[in-house]
Amino acid sequence: MQKWRLAVVALFFLVPMAFSQSKSYRIHTVAFYNFENLFDTIDSPDTHDEEWTPQGLQHWTASKYQQKLKNLARVLSEIGKPDNANAPTLIAGSEIENRNVLEDLIQQPNLAAQDYGIIHFDSPDKRGIDVALLYQKKFFMPTSYRNIPLNIRRKENQPFDGDSEETDDQIVENSSKNRIFTRDQLLVTGFLEGEEIHIIVNHWPSRSGGEKKSSPYREAAGMLNRKIIDSLQKINPNAKVITLGDLNDSPFNNSVKKALETKAKKQEVPEFGIFNPFEEMAKKGLGTIAFGDAWDIFDQIMLTQSLIKNDFSTYQYWKAGIFNRSYLIQTSGRYKGYPKRHSATEVGFSDHFPVYVYLIKEAK
Repeated sequence: MQKWRLAVVALFFLVPMAFSQSKSYRIHTVAFYNFENLFDTIDSPDTHDEEWTPQGLQHWTASKYQQKLKNLARVLSEIGKPDNANAPTLIAGSEIENRNVLEDLIQQPNLAAQDYGIIHFDSPDKRGIDVALLYQKKFFMPTSYRNIPLNIRRKENQPFDGDSEETDDQIVENSSKNRIFTRDQLLVTGFLEGEEIHIIVNHWPSRSGGEKKSSPYREAAGMLNRKIIDSLQKINPNAKVITLGDLNDSPFNNSVKKALETKAKKQEVPEFGIFNPFEEMAKKGLGTIAFGDAWDIFDQIMLTQSLIKNDFSTYQYWKAGIFNRSYLIQTSGRYKGYPKRHSATEVGFSDHFPVYVYLIKEAK
C-alpha cells in the first residue's frame, strides 16, 4: 500500500504560471520509443532475424541482449522527469521482435516496480519487428485492442532502386502479388483513471528505395490512421485519440500534413482535427533522428482536438518533448552528435530519441 501511495503522490504536480500557482494537477506521461532492433538471440524460422544471433552479422550474444534491455529500461524509467517523477504511464514501442523480449524488458530493475502490462501482436513484417504498448496497470485499464493491417501493393512499374537512404528497415514485398509487408497499426482503447482514451501505435513503411518512391506507402499509412480516427469520432464525437510512433516521415510530409491534416498550433485545430506539437519543434531544427548531418523528427505524438482544450476538469494535453539526455548521444567517431546506437564495439540505445507528451487534470 505504501508504494501505491508514493506513486499517486508523484502524479500531483504544481503547474507553473501558465495555469495557476495555487492549483495542483494529476499528470501522466505518454511516450514513444523506437527500440531499434530489440531482438533476442534465438533464430526464428519465420522471420529474417539471422543477423541478430550469436553466429550472425551482429554477433548478438546473451550478454549483449541483456545490456540492450538494461539500456532501454534506463531510458524508459527516466522519460518525463523531472516534471513527472513517475515513469511513463503509457509506453508505445517499435522494432520489437516478439512478446518475450517485452516480458524481459518490463522485468528489468528500473521498470519492474511499475508493473507494466503488455499489448502486442505479431505483424506481417518479414524482419519480425512489431509495435506494442506497455501500460501501468494501476492507472490504465485496456478494454479492447486489435491490430489493423496496412494492405499496400507496389505498382508494376515502380521498382525499388536509386537514392536509398541509410536504414535498417528495408521494405520487403511478395514478388507474386507485389504485396508490401509492413507493420500493422495497433489500436488500444482503455480507461486512464476512469477516462476513456484511444491509442494508435504506428511504425510506418520505411524510406528504403528513396523517400519519393516510398512516399505513397507512408501516405497510405496516414490515410489508414485518419480512417481509424474518423471511425472513433463517428461513434463518439468527443473521442480522445492519441496517435504516435515512428512515421519515417517528418511533420511536413504529405503522409502527416495531408493524410492526417495536422495543425502545428492548437488554436488552428478544427473540430475533429489533429494537433501535432512536433511540427513547431521541427521548424526549430530539433530532431529525433539524423541522416547525413541533418536532423528530422520521424517520431511524433499527435492528439485529437478533444485533448487540447483548456478545461482541465478532464485529462488534457499540457506539453511535449524530445528525450535527448547526454548519455543517449554519440560522443566520438563518424556519428558524433547522433543518437547512440549499437555498434561493433558497444551496445548502444537506439538510433532514435524517444518523444513524450504530458496529460494533466486538475486535482480535486
